Amino acid sequence: MQVIIFDDAQQVAANAAEWVAELINKKSAPVLGLATGSTPISLYQQLVNKHKSGQLSFKNTTSFNLDEYLGINANNAQSYRHFMNENLFDHVDIDKSKTYLPTCSQGENPREQGIAYEEKIKQANGVDLQILGIGANGHIGFNEPTSSLASRTRIKTLTQQTLTDNSRLFDENEFQPTLAMTMGIATILDARYVLLMATGENKAQAIKDMVAGPLSAMCPASALQMHENAIVLLDKAAASKLEDQEYYHWANNQNIKINQEFGLYHNY
Repeated sequence: MQVIIFDDAQQVAANAAEWVAELINKKSAPVLGLATGSTPISLYQQLVNKHKSGQLSFKNTTSFNLDEYLGINANNAQSYRHFMNENLFDHVDIDKSKTYLPTCSQGENPREQGIAYEEKIKQANGVDLQILGIGANGHIGFNEPTSSLASRTRIKTLTQQTLTDNSRLFDENEFQPTLAMTMGIATILDARYVLLMATGENKAQAIKDMVAGPLSAMCPASALQMHENAIVLLDKAAASKLEDQEYYHWANNQNIKINQEFGLYHNY
């Protein structure tokens, strides 16, 4: 796990954008795993800016999102399809027919839909780079604490903490879904690279548990300890409970030299 600590959230987003841009420019048919929530919004703004300035084209890119609320209409302002359109897809040249979310409409079998989503990812030859955020309880995607580390795309019941954290996105009397479809932890770990972004002091304990704690279903993000190419981008606040920060800074300086010579994806 490569932990990189920046001064602020904007630097986190800028560095994440460099990882995405190099992949898209490196591969003829890149496959991105995308996340929603507040953290990646600044990343998507950076990518839109790169596209508008002529530095980046998404026309050959395929994407798979981590999760989606169960039974929600794509046109609903709270759906993650709407979120992706609003923050990225509507502003770049991506082919929306190649942008996928793990949807499950009313009356559809969640198990069958989960299996079908896994098959779509397989048919695309897997995810090259999976973008992740992290919940205050250590969840990635909607893999809540106690999720199996071997899990695949499936239906999940959201914890009260996640519902409380996300309630700010819903109006006072608006229905808030309690069930969602999500990539499983094993699905996430199948990606060739994973890039986790975390900003703010409210994520500091989850980051400490993920990086330095035991491998445990109680902190689903700790599964990234087992990933060959896990990149963790933090601002100072999110990194505030980590020990050995001097080492992380030193290691990053060494990695910068390698990246400059061989590129960010020299293990790929």
